[in-house]
Amino acid sequence: MEKSKVYFTSMKTTSKENLLQKLRRLIKTAGISEIDFEKKYAAIKIHFGEPGNLAFLRPNFAKVTADIVKELGGKPFLTDCNTLYVGGRKNAIDHMDSAYENGYSPFSTGCQIIIGDGLKGTDEVLVPVVGGEYVKEAKIGHAIMDADVFITMNHFKGHELTGFGGALKNIGMGCGSRAGKMEMHSSGKPNISQDKCVGCGMCAKTCAHSAITITDKKASINHDKCVGCGRCIGVCPMDAVKAASDESNDILNKKIAEYSWAVLNGRPNFHISLVIDVSPYCDCHPENDVPIVPDVGMFASFDPVALDVACADAVNKQPVIKGSLLDAHGCKHNDHFTDVSPETDWKVAIDYAVKIGLGSKEYELITI
Repeated sequence: MEKSKVYFTSMKTTSKENLLQKLRRLIKTAGISEIDFEKKYAAIKIHFGEPGNLAFLRPNFAKVTADIVKELGGKPFLTDCNTLYVGGRKNAIDHMDSAYENGYSPFSTGCQIIIGDGLKGTDEVLVPVVGGEYVKEAKIGHAIMDADVFITMNHFKGHELTGFGGALKNIGMGCGSRAGKMEMHSSGKPNISQDKCVGCGMCAKTCAHSAITITDKKASINHDKCVGCGRCIGVCPMDAVKAASDESNDILNKKIAEYSWAVLNGRPNFHISLVIDVSPYCDCHPENDVPIVPDVGMFASFDPVALDVACADAVNKQPVIKGSLLDAHGCKHNDHFTDVSPETDWKVAIDYAVKIGLGSKEYELITI
């Protein structure tokens, strides 16, 4: 089998070419022009960064990609789906506010921002996962599935549940609606914190399956009736409804791969990863720690699996930054991500993604 091509450029610049110009050259050299963008809607999936976290990708990078898409005749938009947890991106209004706070706007990026799963995280499309072992129908943000072309811009960094967050994490988990995220994170149903609940009844009103009742000004969920749609999480004004978040890390990683398959299947896609500010944990945190390794560079490929492997290999070749979490944990496993988060194995998602036909672990690294 022919190796997938992964293109790479370092963060070194000259007086004749800055980082944004290098990114542009990387994307063009990697072959994005092979995609027919003419009058096509192109979703650029990105993480806008949780407020308080400063490791997210700068909007300047997104503008480079959006400008290329427009030059090729396409209609780009930046997108992400709402979060399952409580924070600055729980609903589309807060999510847009957070994006603007972090510098993302039509003025800075040259394209509009559309939250993929709507106002409350419930605007979704059920996408069949053919042969899915864990997911039969992935619940994907509607706007993302409406796009003709799908592009990812990934901040490659560590992650406590998946080992690292790269292309597959950005696609699978990032494109899931609230119910989709709950399906990936949980084997059980949501629960209501009785201490936080004030009995307002918003959850009961939104439940389409009559699974929630109010007794003595406290809500409770009948798990026999609950289908795990997550709507109650989105409407609770007190953040009293919590997902079970009880799925094993290995199955979580496999579900992410199946969700990625649902997003990518049947349409052109292209993937860009920036291995910079490699924080130990996800940009979903409202903080970021010292990077675990020095900045590596920028990567691009049509194969998201090969891209993730190439980025992981590059990180593992880097020296450990003194004072980082990786330095504190020590190098015991010959793998930086395992050393930071030993309770998870990032190779599970890679191997499963190969098994279901998402891409290849074998790659040819082409440096430009």
